[in-house]
Amino acid sequence: MNEQKLCEHLRSIEEVRISKDYVCEECIRQHTEWMHLRTCQTCGVTLCCDNSPEKHMTKHYHKSKHPVIASAEPGERWLWCYPDEQFIEY
Repeated sequence: MNEQKLCEHLRSIEEVRISKDYVCEECIRQHTEWMHLRTCQTCGVTLCCDNSPEKHMTKHYHKSKHPVIASAEPGERWLWCYPDEQFIEY
């Protein structure tokens, strides 16, 4: 990672958190389906992506203001910062 070009939120990530539970608890609770999962790097919650009908991770960001998420998909290694709209693979 080229840290000089990274926003402060991405630079602050020391260890990427990925959930071992491969479900969106909000989708299960609401009886909806998800496409892909993302893990919040602040609190560790794993929720569905924006391609999913309910977009739970983006709703989580707007409510919590937790800035960075990681893909929880097998084989994907990337982070996204909501406020700075910055993407990085790691």
